[in-house]
Amino acid sequence: DDDNSEEGLHTIHSGRHEYAFSFELPQTPLATSFEGRHGSVRYWVKAEFHRPWFLPVKLKKEFTVFEHIDINTPSLLSPQAGTKEKTLCCWFCTSGPISLSAKIERKGYTPGESIQIFAEIENCSSRVVVPKAAIYQTQAFYAKGKMKEVKQLVANLRGDSLSSGKTETWNGKQLKIPPVSPSILDCSIIRVEYSLMVYVDIPGAMDLFLNLPLVIGTIPLHPFGSRTSSVSSQCSMNMNWLGLTLPERPEAPPSYAEVVTEEQRQSSLAPLGACDDFERALPGPLFAYIQEFRFLPPPLYSEIDPNPDQPTDDRPSCPSR
Repeated sequence: DDDNSEEGLHTIHSGRHEYAFSFELPQTPLATSFEGRHGSVRYWVKAEFHRPWFLPVKLKKEFTVFEHIDINTPSLLSPQAGTKEKTLCCWFCTSGPISLSAKIERKGYTPGESIQIFAEIENCSSRVVVPKAAIYQTQAFYAKGKMKEVKQLVANLRGDSLSSGKTETWNGKQLKIPPVSPSILDCSIIRVEYSLMVYVDIPGAMDLFLNLPLVIGTIPLHPFGSRTSSVSSQCSMNMNWLGLTLPERPEAPPSYAEVVTEEQRQSSLAPLGACDDFERALPGPLFAYIQEFRFLPPPLYSEIDPNPDQPTDDRPSCPSR
């Protein structure tokens, strides 16, 4: 309408009309969409159609927002561990202790992953106990200075019964994370947190348990981080349980002549032009960088100080072999 053109109004004639709208989400962090027992976080787009002398037509469409949590950060890749002990007593009779040690290779996981649990349970009491593990989701709701908390079981597993004087060891027992919503840690009204509880079910007494915090993220572990964490978890089982002892002093590497023959060394130094098909000679991009240096001698293994005349500090030196 020409009379209303300054107000940005336009008359829509009969027929089908389509209009494309786009809105940019604010740069400030937005809490992840969530549906809880006492509250929720929801996002939607609302459209209105106004007609003269009629009530406006309104429509809302909900959409989902994820606040991405990258589990490849150093704080979420650090191992989580703990140890506890409990002594049972009944009147004047006291039995031996029940000890529990547990460790997981990192703090951050994504749905669908399996948590490898390393645990050691020792039963020195007179009762038969059962080791168990469970993942719990804790929802906390804040409003008007009050807080309500809901704790829900997400997944669990059960070990074998442990009689008196027995010990059980979990060498990477797996507990899979089902499809759950990611952690919400930066919202002022709702928090969603996760934890792994490794505990010992003791009949007739309070359970002995360890709580290891978890963060459920949206960006999965990088393949290189996965390889590193798996190697570190294997090495951790070779060390004393939950200790900080260093591995033994490594031995000197073998000599070059013991592992590479003269024929292999000469063949590795042949010019690459002798190959008709360059891609066949170097089957992958990685080999294009390492093939030429495959059988070159390693650096010399020596513990002799090249500068014996220079003054040294007070740091201890390694003994010579």
